[in-house]
Parts: sequence; structure tokens; C-alpha cells
Amino acid sequence: MPSACDSLIDDIEDMVSSSDPTPHERQSARKSIIPRSRRKKELNNEELQVDSLIPGTQKIWMKTWGCSHNNSDGEYMAGQLAASGYKMTEADVWLLNSCTVKNPAEDHFRNSIKKATEQQKKVVVAGCVPQAQPRMEYLKGLSIIGVQQIDRVVEVVDEAVKGHSVRLLGQKKDGGRRLGGARLDLPKIRKNPLIEIISINTGCLNACTYCKTKHARGDLASYPIEELVERARQSFQEGVCEIWLTSEDTGAYGRDIGTDLPKLLWRLVEEIPEGAMLRLGMTNPPYILEHLEEMAKILNHPRVYAFLHVPVQSASDSVLMDMKREYCIDDFKRVVDFLKQRVPGVTIATDIICGFPGETDEDFQETVDLVKCYRFPSLFINQFYPRPGTPAAKMEQVAAHVKKQRTKELSQLFHSYNPYDHEVGERQHVLVTEESFDGQYYVAHNKFYEQVLVPKRVEFKGKMIEVDIYEAGKHFLKGQPVEHSKPFTPSIAAPLQKGEVSGLIIQKLGLETVLSLQQLEAHCKK
Repeated sequence: MPSACDSLIDDIEDMVSSSDPTPHERQSARKSIIPRSRRKKELNNEELQVDSLIPGTQKIWMKTWGCSHNNSDGEYMAGQLAASGYKMTEADVWLLNSCTVKNPAEDHFRNSIKKATEQQKKVVVAGCVPQAQPRMEYLKGLSIIGVQQIDRVVEVVDEAVKGHSVRLLGQKKDGGRRLGGARLDLPKIRKNPLIEIISINTGCLNACTYCKTKHARGDLASYPIEELVERARQSFQEGVCEIWLTSEDTGAYGRDIGTDLPKLLWRLVEEIPEGAMLRLGMTNPPYILEHLEEMAKILNHPRVYAFLHVPVQSASDSVLMDMKREYCIDDFKRVVDFLKQRVPGVTIATDIICGFPGETDEDFQETVDLVKCYRFPSLFINQFYPRPGTPAAKMEQVAAHVKKQRTKELSQLFHSYNPYDHEVGERQHVLVTEESFDGQYYVAHNKFYEQVLVPKRVEFKGKMIEVDIYEAGKHFLKGQPVEHSKPFTPSIAAPLQKGEVSGLIIQKLGLETVLSLQQLEAHCKK
């Protein structure tokens, strides 16, 4: 749901497994390398050349656009760079991690490349835009990290620093089977040290006619349950108190490896410490229908937010068919009605596209009626943008002024009701994890993942506290801490500092602890 602290990710975090080289080993290895001079030439065969210039001492600035999955990728890339010695700050090298969902996001990405070029910065691009369309004119000559190649970001940046153009766009495979992506135990710098974002799968099973992300992320590929459970366990050991599960479609998880989402969730809740919380990401209606009974039980679990993001996109079966969404509106209603009945107070967030090609006034009215009926507390309204290369871009388009008017009308309807007024006067337990945009409050969430603003007291950060709700806004509640109620600490370890490198378990050095980058470098110099 909209949050006072949702933002584009500019930072990152980190973790190195025992099989990864230490910075000392990485530096020593370069001494035995014979320099090869092949500058200004693209390397598409995924073999990287080494120059006499030693990278790893430069500064890098990173920007990420888009979804939680993309943000997680950004955290992993920054973590690896930091572990290799790069400094994540304003710099001469820009790493731009893109989103291809909407035209505006790609426009921002393109403008950033132009700005970097004008300032004579070295540019490395990543994310869904270059993965889907690497031959775009404005990407010519730039180094590219594919969405499944983020574990090689250091190699690509090293080469970019030396003037080479490198493009790694291949898929991860094991015995011919496509994998979920890079390893989950890679170095990572979390945007928020209290929140771990875990991508449980990449790609999806759909072929929506408007979607460009499919071109980049491809078909469904899931991570094994054991790897995901281990990732969650390690995160809690680093002081995390909230986990977000993300993917292009969490409901489809496991269908490619003979398992399913409920099996994964039941394993994960076994690892969640008391007071810590799990948030489930977006799921499309077709793949959650058969798991409704189990999903209701899981969402009722005290350590799982009673929150589910189920995009409907349109309430017209005709439009849904043109979108190739693979469900009808009755399927969506069945999901929502069942969960509302079995999970009291559950928050259902949804998405709607206004002005999809062929949408008539009657089609749009059906969508308006759906919103009036369910009064969704969290509603993401998007004006349709035709994405190049998608079937929807070739369809007969709705006039721009009509799309704009429908978007405006639906937005006005959404803002005409207040979904949280009935909670004023309630006493709730909330988990404090973030800071509001204006810096005036800490941001917490209650069981239903509703945003609760609380006083900004340092002793509340990362704690479960009890509050009395005294005010309700369109997107938030305000809570007053209950007098004499003690904050509860869900973390089983002290959280890392913002920007601190995490997960550096150096088994061969006998260090069974999490070291900061500075501590690691100091140890390696001894």
C-alpha cells in the first residue's frame, strides 16, 4: 500500500559466503594476471578481459527504479561492489538499474543516461529495460548487466572502469533447467537494515498483452524452498525483523519445481522470531484460487501480515480477455470474498489500468462499480501506456483525453472514502521499521499492513509496540504509545547500521560472526 516512506532505492547492502574470495585474495589474484589491451570493444561472449588498471578503488553512484524485485537486485549488486572495495556514493561511475513497466520509468532511466554522458561519467546499466531491448539506440556502447547476471556486477563494473563495453545477458541454468537467478547468499546492502527483500522466483506463467516485463524476466523459474528458508534464517541472524517476499507473481511459485506457495510459507513461518513479520508480495488471481484455504490459514498466522496484493486490472471480462489475464472477474471476486470472510480485517490491495485498448464506457463502468463495491483501501490506478514490442501496442488505442478522464474519475472515487476511520479508538500492536518522508514520525504497520505513524523515539525503531489509534487519514493511522507498555524486540541480533556490509561469514578464518567491511579489511591486512 502507499507508504510515507516508499522511495526509489539509492542505497544498498551485503553478504559474502565462504566460497567467495576476500578483498585480500581478490587483490592478490590480480598480481598473477597478464594485462591484455582490448579497449573500446564490446564483449558479447561473456569472457571478460583484464587490464593493467586495478579497479575496486573507485566510487559508484547507483539508482534503482521499479518493483521490490528490482530493488532486491539493486541491494545485491551494491553489496557485491562494496565487498570488492568500491564506495557507494556520488561518483564517476553510475550504475542505473531500470524498470520497463511504464513509459515514465523508462524515460527517467533514459534521461539519467543522457545526464551521466553529458557529465562524462562511466555508465553501467541493469534491470528490465536493457534485458528486454539491449539494442536500443540510447544503450549503444554501454555495459549491460542482465537480470540473471547480477552476481557478475563486479566484473562488469571493473571492465567499464577500464573503458570496455561488456554485455552479460545470459540465463542461469542447471542441467538445462532455468534457475531463479543469481545465488541468494550473495553480498547485499539493504536499503533498510530491518527489512529483507527475498525474491522467491523470477518470471511468470502469463503472457499479458500489455506487459514488457515478461520480455525481460521470462518464464517462471523458482528458487528451492531450502535456499529461501536459509536466506530468511540468515537475515534474522543479522537483526532483520521484517521480510518481504517478492516476484513477478508469488502465487505461481513452485509450479516449475514441483511445489507451491503454501508449502514455502509454512516452512518460512517456522523461522520467524516472535514479534517479527512476513509480508507476501503480489499474486495474480489464477494461481491463488486453488490455495485459498491454506492462504487464509497463513494470513491468519500472528507473524504474517493479513495483506495480499491481487491485481484485477479491469472488471470487464471483455477487457481481461484482450489483456490475456487468464481469469474472469468472478474469479477475482471469489478470491477477495473468500479471504475477507476467512481473514477478518484482511487488506486487499489491487491495481487497475484505465484506458486499455478497446475499453468501452460500459467496460470502464464495470470497473468503477467494482471499486464502489469493495472500497479497496489500497488501489494503484494506472493510465494505460503502450509499451513497444507488446501486442497491446498494436491494438486500436483509446483516445488520450478519454484515458486521462477515466484515470481522473477513478482517482476521485478512490479518494472519496476513508477506509480507516472505524479504527480510531482501537488499541493495536505495530512493528516500527521506517521513518516518514518528512522525518517527523516513525512508520509502523499493524497486523493488516496498514501504515501507523508513531512518535519518533529512538527506542521504538525495530520494535513491536502497543498504541492507541487516535487519528485516521486516507493512507495512514496515527498511534499514541500506550503508557507503561514496554516495546518488544523481535530481532534475535542487533541490526546492522545503514549501509553496512552484512553476512560476511568467513568460515576459513574461523570467524563465526558478521563483520563490517572495515573490520574485514583490517583483518585481511594482518
